[in-house]
Amino acid sequence: MTTTHAQEPHHPAATGEGKTFFGHPRMLFNLFSVELWERFSFYGMQAILAYYMYFSVADGGLGIDQSIALPLVGAYGGGVYLSAIITAWIADRLIGAERTLFYSAVLVMIGHIALAVLPGAAGLAVGLICVAVGSGGVKAAAGSLVGSLYTRQDPRRDAGFSIFYMGVNIGALIGPLLTEALRVSYGFHFGFGLAAIGMVLGLAIYAVGRKDLPEETHHVVNPLPSQLRLRYGLIALVSLAVIIALFTTGIVTPGNLANVIVGVVVVASVSYFVVLLRSKKVDATERSRVKAFIPLFIAAAAFFALFQQQFTFIAVYSEERLDRNILGWEMPAGWVQSINPAFIIIFAAIFATIWTKMGDRQPSTPLKFGTALVIIGFAYLVFIPLESFEKTPLPALVGILLLVTWAELFLSPIGLSVATKLAPVAFTTQMLALFYLAISLGTTLSGILAAFYTEGNEIPYFLSLGGTCVVLGLALAAATPSLKKLMAGVK
Repeated sequence: MTTTHAQEPHHPAATGEGKTFFGHPRMLFNLFSVELWERFSFYGMQAILAYYMYFSVADGGLGIDQSIALPLVGAYGGGVYLSAIITAWIADRLIGAERTLFYSAVLVMIGHIALAVLPGAAGLAVGLICVAVGSGGVKAAAGSLVGSLYTRQDPRRDAGFSIFYMGVNIGALIGPLLTEALRVSYGFHFGFGLAAIGMVLGLAIYAVGRKDLPEETHHVVNPLPSQLRLRYGLIALVSLAVIIALFTTGIVTPGNLANVIVGVVVVASVSYFVVLLRSKKVDATERSRVKAFIPLFIAAAAFFALFQQQFTFIAVYSEERLDRNILGWEMPAGWVQSINPAFIIIFAAIFATIWTKMGDRQPSTPLKFGTALVIIGFAYLVFIPLESFEKTPLPALVGILLLVTWAELFLSPIGLSVATKLAPVAFTTQMLALFYLAISLGTTLSGILAAFYTEGNEIPYFLSLGGTCVVLGLALAAATPSLKKLMAGVK
């Protein structure tokens, strides 16, 4: 046995022994399934969430004012990425990745059941909190579990991740189609109930085989010393008490929750950057790379502030302004949420092939980020001439979402990768957390910004959002040569 193999655990999954799933470790099927059904439930619920909040009680909704409902949707989405950071720490220090995934999936299931059976604001609050924390935990743990199925030298590793992430897109594609169909025919709670059933299926498939995961996934990677557990437990209890007090005293309300989350994320992000730039564990080259990441962080936040409006502004637009008539049949508004995942399934492999063939000639990361901002900004500007139509033609919105998808493929798949490449050796996890914070910030802003959209006064909305992103993208492209120097050899 070589030294390299001695450092890797020996188990059937890693060596290819035993039954396989398309030539991959059998457990990949279980992880693929739990991710597919978790995304099915997550995106299925999210497709109808805004409608459930602002539709009138007579139409089955909660009758929340739209200017409050849309920021709440954004705050919920931002909370998912905040919880991913917290649950990743829990997995690494307290209970391990495998248990984190299992308990998080259970929490997602409970959240969807709450939305399906609990009436009114209570069901909404319990459901969204459980789904946000649970989805963050699934997001934090699932990828590391897929990686555990392969040795670092296994040539199937990249293909395994591609199969796994295909589950994400399949779930995101079919979830909105089915939950929205049930919502239209039978009501919101049936849609939420289907999302719960989807999570139950994924959890059941995973539970059957979870014992067959590699042994190391059942252990804690970096256990928190026992003498520190009491201290961290007290910190958690005090934090929870403060959060409860803020809500019960009315300091934090549904109306200002999104703004509070933005404030928390901004403070946390600035603090992270200050720690990284001032740490004695960071050398001059690493400090330069951290500085290069700052404009990429801003670009990512700006991108997701527009991209995540698929669940806020575009959900409203699809319901109010879109001509959904197809040969005399009216397409449900929530089905628009499946257009982007469908395009991702089509174009993700094409983009990956293009970057592979270009090799070292492909655009640098700053230029890709800048291109993403320009494309998504232009997509929003395309809405402007459509205002002259009484109803926006469906093909026009499909074309806009195609541009949004292309923009996503220029930025989203490489965000975590560039964060790890630019990270100081001592702070890799913190840089990953920073990228999640950028997504959290942008997602929360997507709800706040969507509240400014009003039918009949659309040009200022599209012009300000689209124009700002185009300008930011061009500025980032112009700054690319300087950023490449700061990146110190990282592409």
